[in-house]
Amino acid sequence: MLDRREFIKASTLTGVALTLPGYLKTFADEKVSKVRIGIIGVGLRSHEHMGNFLQREDVQIIAIADPQQRSLDEASKVFKQYNKPLPEVYGKGDEDYKNLLKRNDIDAVVICSPWEWHIRQGIDALNAGKIAGIEVCGAIKLQDCWDIVNTSERTNLPVMMMENVCYRRDVMAVLNMVRQGMFGELIHAQGGYQHDLRGVLLNDGVTPYNSGVEFGPKAYSEAQWRTNHYVHRNAELYPTHGLGPVAVMLDVNRGNRMTRLSSISSKTRGLHKYIVEHPKGGPEHPNAKVNFRQGDVVNTQIQCANGETILLTHDTSLQRPYNLGFRVQGTEGLWQDFGSGSFNQGWLYMEKKMSKNDHWANTEQWMKEYDHPLWKKYQKEAESAGHGGMDFFVDHAFIECIKRKINFPLDVYDLASWYSITPISERSIQMDGQVQMIPDFTKGKWKSRKPVFCFGDDY
Repeated sequence: MLDRREFIKASTLTGVALTLPGYLKTFADEKVSKVRIGIIGVGLRSHEHMGNFLQREDVQIIAIADPQQRSLDEASKVFKQYNKPLPEVYGKGDEDYKNLLKRNDIDAVVICSPWEWHIRQGIDALNAGKIAGIEVCGAIKLQDCWDIVNTSERTNLPVMMMENVCYRRDVMAVLNMVRQGMFGELIHAQGGYQHDLRGVLLNDGVTPYNSGVEFGPKAYSEAQWRTNHYVHRNAELYPTHGLGPVAVMLDVNRGNRMTRLSSISSKTRGLHKYIVEHPKGGPEHPNAKVNFRQGDVVNTQIQCANGETILLTHDTSLQRPYNLGFRVQGTEGLWQDFGSGSFNQGWLYMEKKMSKNDHWANTEQWMKEYDHPLWKKYQKEAESAGHGGMDFFVDHAFIECIKRKINFPLDVYDLASWYSITPISERSIQMDGQVQMIPDFTKGKWKSRKPVFCFGDDY
């Protein structure tokens, strides 16, 4: 008899056509040899996707859309870098992306626009008959999450959540250990977005990082729009990097689900202090008078249906080294990520498998031994990709799943549930940490859905 892991692997890789949802059966009548892509929002984040796509012979970028000429000009340099012809450009205002969606020579779109546009443009893409890959953020409203799920189900078209940290090499090695039972029964997990973004949120409008204290129309890149969320909101603003990897390990939406959360926020000091002390700022600078609502540190506790707990931390407005703070703890093992995401950083402890009790293990040895098959196979291809190779894997999965007409590893239900943490945490903070329920976006299907993320060694 096949064990659970082998059964899922076998059904995912060889029997997938028997379980395809309607939206993928729609495309099963002909082989897809080349995926034709449109990109909506071509700021800095999109450049990583473009580079990965332009290196592939099975992808063609047909068109791009962005209302800012500066972004379009910067994007054109990426095409020239790879000696590829410039695509059709849609840059006549905020709504011109809808004309891109009217084209009948585009199979799928990748959406890299500012956060408030993600769901709107994703829904428009689905309604236009396009598969959607949507970059990460948190939802603006809880209803947005229901709207994208309902539209995907109604149109029978899939959505992929483009969460790259799920593909981080050390994370996938730990996932490999989890699936082999090394941690026993999982009990608790932690993750977060702990990253000094002060130089991203505030700049001089010319260069994006550590160059000034402006935001909004006077700024450049993310500071034009992202910082406004810190002015007007107080929430777990960016949940998916910390939540996604541990949600996969806990089989969230596939045999498990998140049921409720409680969030609390610290006071806010970091961005004001940065503005006052910056050479281009000072106590009299207009932005020194801005009252930021976003707490410097937000902690969100989550309960799962199967009894596990998750702790998320959002910490982006104070000085600190980068660290997503992962922790995976079970009845047989513990992993904590104390480093910057390097493959050999972090610590492992497995009492029954180690020679010394109460001592952390040689992480390098264990990570090498349990390196995920995907990383072993595609290490060379991933070396030149962004975010330590993670971007290669998320783009590779997006294209290969479309070509093979198989389920996305991170789908619309993952997008909805992970995105939902932002408005739900916002509500909890407003109510002094009161527990809030997390909707079941699968409408009960989580009980029978099987894990599909990174089973096998070829996509």
